[in-house]
Amino acid sequence: MIGFKKIILIISLFPTGNFWAQNIDLNILKGINPQNPDSRIWRATSGSVDWIAGAISLGSLGYGYISRDKKMQRNGYELLLVAGINTGVSELLKITVNRTRPGIQYPNVVFPSSPSNDKSFPSGHTSMAFAVATTLTLQYKKWYVAVPAYLWAGSVGYSRMYLGKHYPSDVLAGAIVGAGSSWLSHILITKLFKQKKTS
Repeated sequence: MIGFKKIILIISLFPTGNFWAQNIDLNILKGINPQNPDSRIWRATSGSVDWIAGAISLGSLGYGYISRDKKMQRNGYELLLVAGINTGVSELLKITVNRTRPGIQYPNVVFPSSPSNDKSFPSGHTSMAFAVATTLTLQYKKWYVAVPAYLWAGSVGYSRMYLGKHYPSDVLAGAIVGAGSSWLSHILITKLFKQKKTS
């Protein structure tokens, strides 16, 4: 199994600038992004990341303490930890890779729904959505949790392309970062709570 550090190394080696954006990456984006990407549905989907991630993590933690449910407390802490790890890794990659947003790189080809001046790679919205979806799947291991969670995460990734904010490779990298952050968080929390039980 590929380790988390290797995944991050592979992602950080993605080429930047015109080379990677040309051909397949740009052509896929052109096929998804309309000239006037003014869709309330995709705007709402894109914007859902922050409040859903916050509501699930704080809700799990709060419910765990109110009901004295140790498993729910652990789930809440795990969701908070994955949010922190994912944000840190995503921001570090944005600084390291330094990829220009597609709407800035190709102003007459890609049409963003609103101006964005920060860096493009990876998609932070997508990475957070996949971090939450993967964490919920690891915690509950039920198809009726996994399927809607990943459908939501996938729709967030699609919305970022529809709105002209990211290249497909940004979204793919975001999904990998989010899932990888989730696995790392799950391993750390499992070890931490095992140590608490034995001490």
